[in-house]
Amino acid sequence: MSTESTTPQATEQAPRRGISPAARPLLAAGFTTAFGAHAVAANLGVYTGTRHGSLLELGILLALYDGAEVVLKPVFGSVADRIGGKPVLIGGLIAFALASAGFWLASGPAALFAARLGQGAAAAAFSPAASMLVARLAPKGSGGRAFGNYGAVKGLGYALGPILGSALVVLGGYRLLFTTLALLAAAVAVWAAIVVPRTDPLPKSRQTMLQLARRLSAPSFLGPTAALAGATGAFSAGVGFLPVLGHRAGLGPLATGAIVSLLAATAALVQPRVGRAHDAGRLATRTGLTAGLAACAVGIGVAALSFGVAGLVGAAVATGVGSALITPLGFAALAASAPPERLGATMGAAEVGRELGDAGGPLIVGLAATASLAAGLGVLAGLLGAGAAIGILRRTSHDR
Repeated sequence: MSTESTTPQATEQAPRRGISPAARPLLAAGFTTAFGAHAVAANLGVYTGTRHGSLLELGILLALYDGAEVVLKPVFGSVADRIGGKPVLIGGLIAFALASAGFWLASGPAALFAARLGQGAAAAAFSPAASMLVARLAPKGSGGRAFGNYGAVKGLGYALGPILGSALVVLGGYRLLFTTLALLAAAVAVWAAIVVPRTDPLPKSRQTMLQLARRLSAPSFLGPTAALAGATGAFSAGVGFLPVLGHRAGLGPLATGAIVSLLAATAALVQPRVGRAHDAGRLATRTGLTAGLAACAVGIGVAALSFGVAGLVGAAVATGVGSALITPLGFAALAASAPPERLGATMGAAEVGRELGDAGGPLIVGLAATASLAAGLGVLAGLLGAGAAIGILRRTSHDR
């Protein structure tokens, strides 16, 4: 295991091109949490259905993973600040592997509940630790590129999760799926233990609750976090409701799945380019976040207007581009503005905002869709458009 100590200043001479060897396990950790979340979630409906489970049981299973993340991410982010990101990263990955293996050892409904709760709690540890380490190990001035690469690989996990997860279930049942997740997390933990350098905790002064509230309510935190929540909400709504619109347009499961894959692939492919443009000074943070919200609003709005297959493709691409603009810029801005000694806590709190957007986007559409799905999507598009308008007004007033 590496004992090399690394500080933010020590990484300034790191290679600026490509992905450094130390960062690759962090990208793999991002893939693990995204793939693990969606590979299982995409098959929970079939699992409960074949065992005559209720919709309530399905809802609880779907909520366990995200619920654990929402509650525990700020906690583990603070722990990473206190003891260093590497131990929290490796410990979380090992816990994820053990939770996944637990289902293999005691297959059944109770084991599934325990496994999903354990996976969510473990992801709440290693996900913010990975984000923290991405920021600390990135060479100076390359935060956009670092988070662009991280977001792209994580997006790949979201895209491949439902497809490969279903394939594993078909080949060997749910035990094979959870065994694969256990082996993946264990392999990434070993890789990280060998390759990722140790980052020493930074000294910090005592922080009062009032100081914490001020820091988390500052525009430098709220702006990027709100944009991340909006992008994630649009992305989740697209994943959830574009197939419904495709079915109504007469498309089969393969075609609707391809549209969702197009959304995820667009986000994954564009993010590294956005990061590079930001680091080169060609794309300002506020401009990118505002344009991203506008693109998400356009994508969801086009879906609401139901322009047929061409409209669904356009909606997927626009939403993917919007998400790709916001994700690396939002996290890079948070990393740049956060106190270095509280970087883990900041990333954990921002991840909570993202998780709320993940749940809130589809929920807003669902609640507003009592009239029609188009109305529900229109409400979400309006909220995203309002966010973009606020960004434009803020920029205009700032320029004056």
